[in-house]
Order: sequence, then structure tokens, then C-alpha cells
Amino acid sequence: MKKVGSVLVVGGGIAGMQASMDMADSGYKVYLVESTMSIGGVMSQLDKTFPTNDCAICILAPKLVATGRHENITLLINTTLEKITGKAGNFTVDLKQQSLFLDQETCTGCGVCAQECPVEAIDFFNEGLSKRSAISVKFPQAVPLVFSIDQDLCIGCGFCKGVCKAKAIDYTLEDKKTTLNVGALILAPGFDEYDPEPTQHYGFGKYPNVVTSIQFERILSASGPHSGLILRPSDGIIPKKIAFLQCVGSRDKRHGGEYCSSVCCMYTAKEAVIAKEHMPIVQPTIFSMDIRACGKDFDKYIERAQEEYGVNYIRSRISSIKEIPESNNLILNYESEDGKIANETFNLVVLAVGALPNQSTKELAKTLKIDLNEENFCKTKPFSPVETSREGIYVCGMFSEPKDIPETVVEASAAAGAVNVLLSEVRNTLIEEKVLPKEIDNIGKPPRIGVFVCHCGINIAGVVDVPAVVDYASRLSDVIYAERNLYTCSADTQSNIKEKIKEFNLNRVIVASCTPRTHEPLFQATIREAGLNKYLFDLANIRDQCSWVHMHEPKEATEKAMDLVRMAVAKARKLVPLQEQQVSVIHKGMVIGGGVAGMTAALNLADQGFEVFLIEKSDKLGGISNKIYQTIENYDVQELIVDLIKRVNDHKLVNVFLNAKINSIGGYVCNFTTNIVFGKDKQKKEFQHGIIIVATGANEYVPKDGEFLYGKTDKVILQSELEKVLFTDSEKIKGLKTIVMIQCVGSRNEENPYCSRMCCSEAIKNAIKAKEINPELNIIVLFRDIRTYGFKEKYYNIAREKGIVFLRFDNKFLPEITQNETQFSVDVATSRGDKITINADLVALSAGIVSDREGNETLAKMLKVPTNNEKFFLEAHVKLRPSDFATDGIFLCGTARGCATISESIAQALSAASRATTILSKDILVTEGVISKVDPALCISCNRCADVCNYGAVGVKYEQGLMISEVNPLLCKGCGDCAAECPAGAITMSHFGNFQIEPMIAEAARVEFGNGRPRIIAFLCNWCSYAGADLAGVSRYQYPPNVRTIRVMCSGGISKSFILQAFLEGADGVFVGGCHIGDCHYIAGNHDALRRTLEIESDLESIGINPDRFMRKWVSASEGKIFSDTMTEFVEKIKKLGPLESGFKKSIEIVK
Repeated sequence: MKKVGSVLVVGGGIAGMQASMDMADSGYKVYLVESTMSIGGVMSQLDKTFPTNDCAICILAPKLVATGRHENITLLINTTLEKITGKAGNFTVDLKQQSLFLDQETCTGCGVCAQECPVEAIDFFNEGLSKRSAISVKFPQAVPLVFSIDQDLCIGCGFCKGVCKAKAIDYTLEDKKTTLNVGALILAPGFDEYDPEPTQHYGFGKYPNVVTSIQFERILSASGPHSGLILRPSDGIIPKKIAFLQCVGSRDKRHGGEYCSSVCCMYTAKEAVIAKEHMPIVQPTIFSMDIRACGKDFDKYIERAQEEYGVNYIRSRISSIKEIPESNNLILNYESEDGKIANETFNLVVLAVGALPNQSTKELAKTLKIDLNEENFCKTKPFSPVETSREGIYVCGMFSEPKDIPETVVEASAAAGAVNVLLSEVRNTLIEEKVLPKEIDNIGKPPRIGVFVCHCGINIAGVVDVPAVVDYASRLSDVIYAERNLYTCSADTQSNIKEKIKEFNLNRVIVASCTPRTHEPLFQATIREAGLNKYLFDLANIRDQCSWVHMHEPKEATEKAMDLVRMAVAKARKLVPLQEQQVSVIHKGMVIGGGVAGMTAALNLADQGFEVFLIEKSDKLGGISNKIYQTIENYDVQELIVDLIKRVNDHKLVNVFLNAKINSIGGYVCNFTTNIVFGKDKQKKEFQHGIIIVATGANEYVPKDGEFLYGKTDKVILQSELEKVLFTDSEKIKGLKTIVMIQCVGSRNEENPYCSRMCCSEAIKNAIKAKEINPELNIIVLFRDIRTYGFKEKYYNIAREKGIVFLRFDNKFLPEITQNETQFSVDVATSRGDKITINADLVALSAGIVSDREGNETLAKMLKVPTNNEKFFLEAHVKLRPSDFATDGIFLCGTARGCATISESIAQALSAASRATTILSKDILVTEGVISKVDPALCISCNRCADVCNYGAVGVKYEQGLMISEVNPLLCKGCGDCAAECPAGAITMSHFGNFQIEPMIAEAARVEFGNGRPRIIAFLCNWCSYAGADLAGVSRYQYPPNVRTIRVMCSGGISKSFILQAFLEGADGVFVGGCHIGDCHYIAGNHDALRRTLEIESDLESIGINPDRFMRKWVSASEGKIFSDTMTEFVEKIKKLGPLESGFKKSIEIVK
């Protein structure tokens, strides 16, 4: 049966989106099936993410848009899978799409229908804490942004159809059935939260002030029911004392599941911290059995929560909750750690609900004929974490086991990596490539600008006088043609724009409509189809940032719309065609590290047909896994390693170099050159390759200086040494009476302030094995927290059932081992205050995992990639790019990134290989057009550009006898930070540079219409603060019409000269908005923005400008209300200061 080069992805959450993007970018047609109205999943409901406290929608929105725009991804919303036939490589699937009762292609997402709908219903996105109409969109940033009628709620009044100018609504539309032919399926249907209401667990559903964790996420969210104010449901009062209850629906056979849901400990800590940030009067208390902070930097986060935010942890499981009827406060009854019964009153209780299999799981498994495990999650194969029981069907994310977002994203890419091998022979057979006309040469020609002003139904035209704006635009210099459209984004208008470009010989196009964040690519594609370079376009945002935020001021809104169009025209005059360079890809990869992760990554690439160079510094493959015999699930590790080594050595496309040392690595993505010496005879080798995967592994911690008497007595050994005895010399165990195991040796201390993730499982695995060998053996495990996350909890329960004793020790007093002629014992101070002496025959130390500090530092300098404080390598983004470095073409997996189990390392290896395949699968890599450029005549070789670039894209080089700066277009991300930093003005940012921004500043400051004072110019970064301004519009948050916004890619690209020029041109106030520190899309651009704006405040005072006229604020994409309030407050402040006098202008000229 012939294989098919397309893939069906089931589920549109973060896992489904990542898998879809990887597949589409690797040369496959993708059908993304989502059962609800839009993609995004549970992550779209979150307020922040841990451990960075990133705004969830800020980091998710670019993924949403990228997925929705991808030419090789077809979104099928409101769709379910009904039937499947065929086999791996060639499946036939039957799908059913439930009717939206409107035409998805015609709907413009304007939202007028929802405003007119008379029906109020529960808003499920806000978890029942607010209302929506019967016709609605899932959330403001939804992709696709189309509305849907809830058939169960619609009363058939016809109001929505009457107001729909696009004529999208059709009540007669029926469900649609589709049959597709695909080569593989990736399952990412997500999960459900445990619902405590049916049993009124802890009073949920009975007491109004008991809420679930996902409800609390919506309460915290700036786009939630209270705009980020923490108000309790019963009376809208701020709750001072909030109790967070862990393990609700987890680790509980009676309610939910026996397993651990893996994420609750950390999202609860995050919610407590964010609650404290929102309202400092809040006093959070978390009730937990264990604190399972077993991810990268998670322990640091818990420590910050306790030490900096005052979050109180009590180790207890609540026995009951009772409400005080008069106040709706809640009395919690519990047993404290010292065994005393306590009662405490709280104003609000938040239940950390666990993860359950999706409700449709059983039916989906039945349809697909795949196996589920005993907890009804998808069953996977040993050491194949993304393979289901049916060949050709893969799984990722929560469907296989509860896990955090980074592990979910890793598995999504891993599933794509597995499909890459299956379908490599039919890659690029079904992808669509547009044939575009040759670009018209407009270089040096005078601007001929066309302006298209959108009514957006009544969204714009209901407030703004659109005909007046069109008339005004037509009279601006260089505007050759202007018209108005009912919906500029509609298909017929796109055709019309192309016709007008040809008819009037237009060489610049401006659309005045909604936000460029969603619609700029559409219009860029349109003008490109007409023969124009796509960068000869600009968009004036007269809806989200004008008509929607000035709904009650039509005159002022119209004048602002005219200003915004004039600003866009000023920029358009200076737009130039940009070229996206093409670079040939070397279809070879280099993998550094020959452990399980490195071998898995190498084999995945080789099995796709790519040659691989596998570099291992030691004399054998296998890495740290050579010390492991079996996993906690009883999977044979040695068998795995033998198999991997044989496959690697036998594979004709894998070149293995043992005893290898890397001397140099040069080049860039697509074209790296590496020099090594290898073998005992130190042979030299140079090779070229397109990508690099770092899989250098980590080491087992070895106790130092007689720590726990290790090395001073043979009665103290490491768990790895005990494991060797258990599997190779078990007779020794039969003669023992008592083994004591001490956890967290070399972990969670000052030197290594992190959890090693696998030590608890290692101890429990060895304890169970020892008990099987010697049932009479006494085993005592001394621990701080038992961290058997996910399905590993099962083995913790088995261990206790076998009589293995677990004693929690006080981490202020580590266990002490005493050895003399008559005694070998362990003294321990328990967390309950007891002091116990245990006579032992053997002590096993659960040693942690540590990085290869020296080796990683050396390699990091070669690759120009970062490491964290503990010298593990630092990924591009901890949540959404866990397998990538910030530097393009270099990827990461295994314990080089951080502590991980073997199965997790395998998933990471497949993920890194999948990410690498998005490059290797192409013959040509196309660079971005929006990049920085250096004028060598102006460069002074100071190298400050390199100091601020987070991508190693720019820096001074010696060339033709001169030291000049140079930008690598393959690495440049177009943030503009280097241009803003350059003291000589030698670096310019294309499209958002001085030539384009300065004319906009001049027009923004110009008050042409009546009472336009005070005039505020706001520079906003594209990813967060501009998105926050858009959300203010979507939410209809009103603020004064005095603000004129200028979009830049990053706040780090806002030079001090922009701010000074704004004042010089007559602005009364200047605002700079960027991402929150730690959230920057360009890693740390906002850190540079902070430094420069602090400097500008000092500069302003020196030239006689009150620094109060300048404001800087970090605004996330979800903080529309905060943006609105900030603008209102700033305008009021400037009004009190009065108009800016002109006497300072000469001083500004000098400073500039």
C-alpha cells in the first residue's frame, strides 16, 4: 500500500499545535482536528505560567497565529473523528464537523452578532464565572476568529442574522462529513480537570467561595471576569486569607485517580505568588502532602514563594470544610504535622484539581483500536513514549500521562519525529506552494500609495466617519487612490485591491482597519500576488485602537483615525522592498553525546535518510544509563542500550567517533563546520553539517569529603551501586536485616538547588526489588518529599504496601551516620520533632544528577549558547521551545538540559531530531526580511551591538584590514536592539528603522484637528504591549483619544533618539510599553529598554523637561484593562502638567 504524505492531528491544544507546526515545517500536509470552536486548549485559559510567570496568552498567541496561518495546516474546528480504516502509512479517516450555523470563510469575527444577541448563558471559557451570548467566540484571541451559535441556547430570534453585514449567518447549515487519506495520526486530545461538584468534594458546588484552580486562573487573568481583581464569588469582596488544597482528584482512589497529576504543586505555588502580586494584602496558605517541584528551577520557585512572597506551606490533607453562613467564610479542619488537630478560617478556598482522561478518551480509543492503561490514559510502549499500541498512530501530551507544558511540547515534537521516520519517503509530496508573479521593480520610483479604509461592518463605521477618512486620505501627498470597503479582509476586497494596484500602478498599499497582529500577513500576501514586494505595506489600526476604545467620542475617534492614516502614509513613503535571502541547507547533522538521548536523536535523523556525525568523548556509548539495569516500571535498560549501540554501529548513515574532542565549531544554521580529534591515535576530522544537537548528558553526584561516610566504609553506597548488587549479586541482600535510604544527597542544597527528578523513583525501585529478594528485610527511606509524579505514584503505594517505611526528616538537620566498633546507625530528626536512631546494615545514598560543568562551559562558548547557574544548558524558552536554543540550528535534549528519566530523555531526543528536521527537510532556508543592517562607513568597532544581541547575530569582525560590525541575516530576529544601542548610528533596522519611524513620530506629534492636546505618543512592542492595547479594544475598555501608538517589534528597539524626537516634534508626553521582564519575545530586549529609559529620564531633566512627561510600563497581551487604565491616568497627569513649552527644543537638538 502506497504511503501518504499527510498527517491528521487530533486536538488543538499546545501539543496539537506544536505537532502540526513541526509536521508542516518538515514537508507534510497537516489536518488539525479540534472538537471545540478554536485551537489553544487549556493553556489559553491560564493567567501565567511557571516558573517564569510569563503571561500565558502572550507566549501562546504567536503559536496560535502561526498555526492558523500556515499554508500546509488545515484547521477543522468543531470536528470529531468517527471512523478509521487502513494501516500505518495509509489510513482513511471519516470526520464529522458540527455546524457553526455560519459560514466560517465569510465570518469576519467583528462580534456585532454577539452584542445584539439577547440570550445570556454560562461562559465556559471563564469556567462559569461570567456570562456569554448564544452566539460567541471562545476567547478574544481565538484562532480561527469566527463565531458559533450554540444550538441548545439559541431562541431563533434572528437578531444576529439581521445585523451581520457579511451575511455569514445561515441557520440552515447542517453538519458536514469529510473523508481524508492520511499517512499517520498524532493524538493530542488533552485532558479534563477533575470535577468535584457531583460529590460536593470539599464543599465545591455547595459553598460559593470554594473554587477550582482553573476558575482561580480566570479570576487572576486580566481578561477574566474581574479584569484581574481577586474577588470572591459570594459577595465580590477581596479575600484576605486564601487556602489552596493540593491533590484534589489526585493521589486518591475514592476521588479522581490514584496517580499524581504532576502539575498541581507548581501551578498552586504560581497562583499563590500571582495572587500576592495582584493584591499584597492576600495571605496564601497551601495545604499539601508533598511538594513535588521536580522540574528545572522549580525548587527555586518554591523557595521564592516562601521567602519573598510569604506563602505559607502546611503539610496536611484537609479532613473537612464547613461554611459560616453569615459571612460565607470557610472553616478548615486538619491535622498539623506534629499530630495536633487544628481549625482555621479562610475567606476563599482554591482546590488544586487533578487531571483526568478526556471524556471522549474511551470512545476515541475504541474507534482507533488502541489500548488504554488502567487509568484510561493512552497506553504507550516501553522506551517509546509516543507510540501507541497501533502502528502509525502516535500520542503526545496529557493523553498518555499527566505532565507539564514543556514535557507536552517535547512529546508533541517527539511524535512528529516518529512520523518523520514513517513517512520520510513521501515528504513534500502533498504540500502546497504558491506560484507568485515576478516582483515589480519599484526601487527608486516615487511613492504611489493606495489607501483602503474598512467599515468592518459597523465596528469602525459605527463610530468613525469612514467617508471623511477616505476623503482626507485621498488629499495626502503621494496618495494616488483611496476607497472604503465594507470588509477589507473579505475575499472580494482582496481581489479588488489587486485590481486597483494594477489599474493605478500603486507601489505602496495601506489598509486602515483592524490590528496588524492578525491581518498584516493576509494583506501582505494579497499585494505580493499583485506583484508588489510584501514589505511595501502598512496597516493603520483604526478599529482595535481607535473606534473600539473611543466608542462615545465619534468626532475625536474620526480625527484620530485620520492621524493614524497620515502616520501610516508617512511610513509608507519610506518603505523599501526587502529581500528574504535564500541559503542552501547541508542535509547532515551532528549530535554531541553518545548516551541514550544522543543515540536516539542520531538514529531518528539517520532513519529519515540524513547522514549524522555522532561525537562521544568517552571510549563507549551509553552514557550514565550504563549504570542503570531497570526502570521503576520494570523495563530492561541494559537491553535498550545494547540495542541502541548495535543499531547505531550498524547504520550506514551514522558516523560514530569515540574518544572524541571538538576543537572548533564555526558557521551558522544550514552550514556549520566542525573540527575534531578522535580515537586513541588522535586522528583529525573536519566535516560540514546543517544542524547540531547537544546531548552531552550529565553525571551522578559523588559525595565529597566523607559526606555521609561515603568512601570511608563499605556500608555506605550509592543507589546505583545498590542497583548493581540487586541485579548482579543478589545473595548479598539476603543476609541483610535493615537498609536505610537517604534521599536528596547532592540535590536541593545550596550547591545544587534543584530536584534531580529521578532519585525518589530510583530508591523506591531498589527498595521494592530488595524486598522481593529478601521479604524480611527492613527498609526505611528518609526523605524530604516523595516525588513520584505521574504514574510513578503507583510504585510508591506498592512500596508502602510491602512494609517499606518512609520517614520525613527535617531538612534543617540532615541524617547523621555513626560507625564504631559496636554500632552502625543513622540518627534522624523527623519533621514531627522526633529524634530516632536506626541500627542499619547498609545505607544507600540517593545521589542526584549534576551537570558536566567544565565540559558544558567549554561547549557553550564554542556554540555561543547559554547555561544556567548550575551549568545545565538553557533552552530558548522553558515552556514553548524546550528543545531549541535561541541560536537557530542548534537543539538540545537529555540530561544536558536538566534532570530527566530515560523515557523523558528519549522523548527529548526525538523532539530535538524533529526540530532539526524542520531545517534538514528543506533544500533552501529563507531568512527574514526584517533584519538589522550595518553601514561600515559609520561603524566605530565598539562592539556594543554584540553585547546586546541575544542571538549572536551581530558583532565586530576583521575584514579587509578594518574592524567593522556585521549582521548574519540567518541569525538576526529583527528586534532592533542593536540599532538602538549603536552610538554611531551605523546600524539600521529594516521596516521599523529610523527612516520609517521618524516620519511617523513627526505626524503623530502634529495636532491638526481642533482640541488635540495633550498629545501622547506611545511606542509599543508588537508582542505584548501592542497586543494589550488591542485587547483593550476587543474588551471595549475606553481611554482618552489623545494617544497615538507606534508599533515596534521590541521595546529594546526603541532608541533614545525616538523619545527625544517625539518631544522635539511637540508631543506633550511619551509612553514606552514592553513585555514584562522575563517575558520578552527576544529573550532580554526589554532589559535593554529598561536601561535606556532610565537613562532618558535623567536626560530629560537635564534639558528642562519634567521626567513625569515620560512613562514606561510593562503590559502583557492579556492586560487590556491595565493598558486602558494606564493611558487614562497618564493623559490626566499630562493634562495637569499642561502643554509642553518649546524653549527646550534647542537643548534636545544638542542631545540628539
